[in-house]
Amino acid sequence: MVDEDVSARSEDAVSADHSHDIYTLANIITVLRLMLVPFAFAVLVDGRNDVLSFLLFAIAASTDWLDGQIARRTGTVTEIGKAIDPLVDRLLIAAGVLGLYLGGRIPLWIVAFLLARDLYLLSGSALLAKRRAGRIPVIFIGKVTTMLLLAGFSGMILGWPEAPGLGLVSSPLAPGLGPEPVTVWIWLVYAGVVFSAATALVYTQQAMSALRRARRG
Repeated sequence: MVDEDVSARSEDAVSADHSHDIYTLANIITVLRLMLVPFAFAVLVDGRNDVLSFLLFAIAASTDWLDGQIARRTGTVTEIGKAIDPLVDRLLIAAGVLGLYLGGRIPLWIVAFLLARDLYLLSGSALLAKRRAGRIPVIFIGKVTTMLLLAGFSGMILGWPEAPGLGLVSSPLAPGLGPEPVTVWIWLVYAGVVFSAATALVYTQQAMSALRRARRG
């Protein structure tokens, strides 16, 4: 009888609604990630300690997986967590791409594309909220995009290992495609840019469908 009561209480704890909680372990980790962003950016722009910059950026990036796993496994996925976690990812990506550009490690067009893409998606989210069309959930390809960019930026901050360029073109706008050696992580950044474009298209389609449903409703 006692075992049954304990089991029932455990099941109740797991099934409890934590969606409006604030002080959960996953949310605390997310806030700590947010606090790491300006420190990682400052050390990256300073340019005197690539190892420390890499560690700060990599910790902030890798704990994105950690807080999500904790939230799902403990049944503490919250509304505030779902709102803040993607924001931290966007800020971390912006910090990484701007810091690498200011250090002369990536071309301006990558910065412009990623920032424009995020502004575009942000304006789309604002339009959905204004029309009361709901929120578009994070899709798998979006998670892959974030993973590619954060991993690529982390590796480029460290700057190792390097490999010869492909020798296809000779332009500062396309590191890795010229003959100069480049860190292999640039290819993850390029993949992240491609996935970013694909993600924007998918989100646009989903947003248009949501707006149509809102108008009919």
